[in-house]
Amino acid sequence: MNRLSKPITELKQSYEVIVIGSGYGGSIAASRMARIGKQVCLLEKGKEFLPGEFPDTLLEAGKEMQINKGKRNIGDDNGLFELVVGDDISVFKGCGLGGTSLVNANVSIEAEERVFEDPVWPRALREDRIPLKDGITRAWEMLRPVPYPEGTKGYPVLAKTEGMRRSARAINEPFRLVDINVNFEAKTNHVGVEQGACNNCGDCVTGCNHGAKNTTAMNYLPDAVNHGAEIFTNIGVSHLERVGDRWLVYGKLYHTGREKFDAPPLFIEAENVFLCAGSLGSTEILLRSQAHGLDLSKMLGKRFTGNGDVLGFGYNNDFPINGIGLGNRIVQGKMNKVGPCITSVIDMRHREKLEDGMTLEEGSIPASIRSVMVPALTSFSRTIGRNTDRGLLDYWKEKWREFLSWIGGPYKGAINNTQVYLVMSHDSGDGAIKLKDDHVRIDWKGVGKEGIFKKVGKSLHDATAALGGNFIKNPSWTKMMDYDLVTVHPLGGCVMGDDAASAVVDHKGQVYKGKSGTTRYPGLFVMDGAIVPRPVGTNPLLTISGLAERNCKLIAKEMGADIDYAFDAVPPRPKVPPTPGVQFTETMKGFFSMDEKDDFDKAYDLGKEQKSSFEFTLTIRTEDVDTFITRKDHLAGMIGTMQAPRLSAYPMTACAGRFNLFVSEPGNEARKKMNYETVLKSKEGNTYFFSGFKDMENNPGLDVWADTTTLFITLFEGSSDRGAVLGKGKLKIEIADFARQLTTMQAINIEKGKSGLGALGTFGRFFAGNVWDTFVKGGLR
Repeated sequence: MNRLSKPITELKQSYEVIVIGSGYGGSIAASRMARIGKQVCLLEKGKEFLPGEFPDTLLEAGKEMQINKGKRNIGDDNGLFELVVGDDISVFKGCGLGGTSLVNANVSIEAEERVFEDPVWPRALREDRIPLKDGITRAWEMLRPVPYPEGTKGYPVLAKTEGMRRSARAINEPFRLVDINVNFEAKTNHVGVEQGACNNCGDCVTGCNHGAKNTTAMNYLPDAVNHGAEIFTNIGVSHLERVGDRWLVYGKLYHTGREKFDAPPLFIEAENVFLCAGSLGSTEILLRSQAHGLDLSKMLGKRFTGNGDVLGFGYNNDFPINGIGLGNRIVQGKMNKVGPCITSVIDMRHREKLEDGMTLEEGSIPASIRSVMVPALTSFSRTIGRNTDRGLLDYWKEKWREFLSWIGGPYKGAINNTQVYLVMSHDSGDGAIKLKDDHVRIDWKGVGKEGIFKKVGKSLHDATAALGGNFIKNPSWTKMMDYDLVTVHPLGGCVMGDDAASAVVDHKGQVYKGKSGTTRYPGLFVMDGAIVPRPVGTNPLLTISGLAERNCKLIAKEMGADIDYAFDAVPPRPKVPPTPGVQFTETMKGFFSMDEKDDFDKAYDLGKEQKSSFEFTLTIRTEDVDTFITRKDHLAGMIGTMQAPRLSAYPMTACAGRFNLFVSEPGNEARKKMNYETVLKSKEGNTYFFSGFKDMENNPGLDVWADTTTLFITLFEGSSDRGAVLGKGKLKIEIADFARQLTTMQAINIEKGKSGLGALGTFGRFFAGNVWDTFVKGGLR
């Protein structure tokens, strides 16, 4: 499939709708708003991964890991796997185009009806469930969940599923194959995306490299693009501001090098903003927005829940499980034996008391971490494991299986006989998300000591006993670790409710203004797991998706539109091979004056005298270096920020700019220019046009440095150079900034496993060749 995201240099200054985040809520908002004809921009902090680009080795996975604990951040700032470490509960989530749908098991289960009877939900939702039911039906139509087709279509009965059947019989609880958003037939899907069939590799939770997993990148997001939405990745939103009737969305660009220049965030604006960055992300953005002046409910950050998540292992069972993902060990053309990450459930929810219920599922361990499983689980079995069976013969069988794993690896012996468990239950939902030193923090003292987790532990022990294994609870849920938890299903933080005193948003996700009452901010919505006010006791994706579908329909009606849900035929798109490009970031500083509109040198001197500074940090990017060089105008895109206190007290955003490198002057091939043109937008709402050029000509003396590092600038009123001239000036590159600029030079659009040196070499030769022609050859003429 082709990429859905556009180059960041094509980002516009203004949209009707900005969606922040691309998980279930964000992708649904983008799809549905685009379908009613809105001009939609979706911003995603993470990268876009196509099938085949997800990590399948420990080294690759390590490069995509980000661990965040307050100010201490380890790894890639927008890596695919994000672990937010708390003192009592930590959160694992996905970061990429598709959100956590990229790295979850894609299990679709409806929450019990009793969950929605809780008075923490808004009255409109409690008293009329039909819109939510309709929303779940809409989500089902798009996500296409189905049970694993065991025994049909060539798919075998799985050992881990059989293990679950054995456990369910032993504990006398209902078992079933669960609906999962996985494709078991190679085809072009309902939104025109070619998908492969699941090959049972077991690597769902590190990203499906075969296009079989129905993430939002396979359905809702391409549907949004089909209807005109624009998607941009590698841009993380920090906060929002309300200025007049506009929403300003501030963010930082990742992997551009702007941070090396301490560049300010840029902003774009919209009439409507949908916050869909997940429970932690959306809450963090609103907390930071509150610090920037947004008047929000005191409930912001409260009622956080980990959905009662518990991880456990049934280690070294008496039966094979085949629960280790295969990665690059898959057998092409042959059905593998691991299966999708989760295929079955022991449904223990229907208890007399709702909060005593739980959902127990099996899972698989992705191949990228297989190498650590033998030493890790062997060690944990000795320190925190509980053997569920006894006997001398059984003892020696267990030791033999452990020996096989140490000698033959994780696909043999004890590790191959290990069942992975994931349980969802009902914690108290009393957690809090806070900002400390501008970083998100989870505060929930003693959550792991709540009674439900002992009940979960007993159920997992009994399920393991049915297989004759060694029960290993989550290694962090021990007395030594003070019973810390890890959740993969964070909910809450921006909860729904009937007024601002009890909630952050109303029944359709619209944000309340103030600390009490029902006044709402126009055009500001939260649409993800953050609005869910309590644990749901099972996988929450279908609940989140159903709520998002429900709320989008209500919001569309308020906008005077009805959503057309029909799947029109989408013509097949030929695959476009990636074209290597080049990107770099440049900072220039100088002075300009609004009192001199003709002479650049005089304007610079006057601006310096007036202390009228001007500086920019711009990222310049070409998507295809070969085309860039062969075009006569050598055109590249440009985006960034500019600071000119005489024009605005705040940094201005430069969007959709144009950069030309070494353009020959008509009639004088030896004289060349670098051109910079972009529209500027100020926080105050003013629009300016920036035009600059570097003039390269072989004048007497050694002037190559001056010519390539001096920019002559003109500022105009309005959005083009047809407006009135506001002023002129000059900018220069400082030596320290030039050194930093060299470190930002990088190849882009490079296929996995290939080098970008060729693209950088092509660009370098072009640059050096033009410098030679102008300043050396030109001097010999």
